[in-house]
Amino acid sequence: MRHQVTDQWDEEMWLQAEPVYEEAFPEHGRKNKGIIVKMFERGLCALHVWYIQAAPVAMALTGMDSKENLLVIDYIAVSRRERGKGLGLACLEDLKRWAESRNCRGIVIEAEADPSEENAKRIAFWKKAGYTATDYVHTYIWVPETYKAMYVSLDVNNPIEPDDNGKNVFESILRYHEKAYRNKKQGGNH
Repeated sequence: MRHQVTDQWDEEMWLQAEPVYEEAFPEHGRKNKGIIVKMFERGLCALHVWYIQAAPVAMALTGMDSKENLLVIDYIAVSRRERGKGLGLACLEDLKRWAESRNCRGIVIEAEADPSEENAKRIAFWKKAGYTATDYVHTYIWVPETYKAMYVSLDVNNPIEPDDNGKNVFESILRYHEKAYRNKKQGGNH
């Protein structure tokens, strides 16, 4: 599997990733293309696409919380036809190596916190990948779902250290979203 990354807007690469993105995230639960283009224009994100031969099989959109030096995984998805083959874990290993090459302290992601079988499976996946869930549950005013932060430390000398409930870890995600939606004209998912 080949991992390609860009931190500049690349229309062709986006068009390869977009079907995987749209298949995995419903319209109300994803940033629209206009917001993503603006995020690239402002240097806020990177697009990751994984290929088997020439076919895109997975994608991720990531950004940085420079205050804490953490990589934030905004979205990650494996094509439905390729799920169950270990590709998601392989993609996370690639993201880990990529973050380490940029001297990130760790990686954070928000996971749905509502108690459901589907959410429990997602959290189990992240735990299998080495991520730890915080106790803090965040409620956005824009969406009905609740979320919690999950994280993995990459720097043994400066690990991620959640406060008593982990709200400080979730704040990395909030800072990233705030930058992504700042000065926007259209609505979004967070």
